[in-house]
Amino acid sequence: MLLEIERLTKSFAGPEGPVEVLRGVELALDAGRTLALTGESGSGKSTLLHLVGGLDTADGGSIRIDGQEVTALDDAGRAALRRGTVGIVFQQFNLIPSLTVSANIAFQARLAGRHDPDRAARLAAALGLTDQLEKYPEQLSGGQQQRVAIARTLAARPRLVLADEPTGNLDEATSGAVLDQMLELVSETGAALLMVTHSQSLAARMERRLHLRRGRLE
Repeated sequence: MLLEIERLTKSFAGPEGPVEVLRGVELALDAGRTLALTGESGSGKSTLLHLVGGLDTADGGSIRIDGQEVTALDDAGRAALRRGTVGIVFQQFNLIPSLTVSANIAFQARLAGRHDPDRAARLAAALGLTDQLEKYPEQLSGGQQQRVAIARTLAARPRLVLADEPTGNLDEATSGAVLDQMLELVSETGAALLMVTHSQSLAARMERRLHLRRGRLE
């Protein structure tokens, strides 16, 4: 099992005391599999992805990725996990303003020691970015920046892709092309894909669907 989550809990401070966001979440996702995570706004979907990606720490429970206990890692260990094993597509683009589109796409793959210029070029073409490669992020629309962020994640060939509303800034046709590329990565490399989405059409293309309600998956 590539991803195993057991009894995961997370609370945040509120004006009247701690607010439970995740209440004993249990989830398993094998390599080569895809899972859509749905739920109302504020239900904890992004929080769950951030915990799995090592961007935040859980209050309790266990997260194992490829047998490695994420909750036991220090900051350096979690950063290494994101460089080599986990790729995250954020709602925010987080592109590097001083780098061109081409360099942004290659950035994560270079860190992971997996830069493949041919693959980067294929991703750019598939996502409609070939004519934008020498531009800088500030010269792009929001939708174009989102596609660059997605290409950057996929170019590094992560074992686990965490995607938080990856097509929120894209039209329906481009959204489909983006998901095609994610599913192609899963097929080619045996990666796993965990995607948070409000789109029922995208969720329907995933192998499994789970709904987060009141801090629990159902």
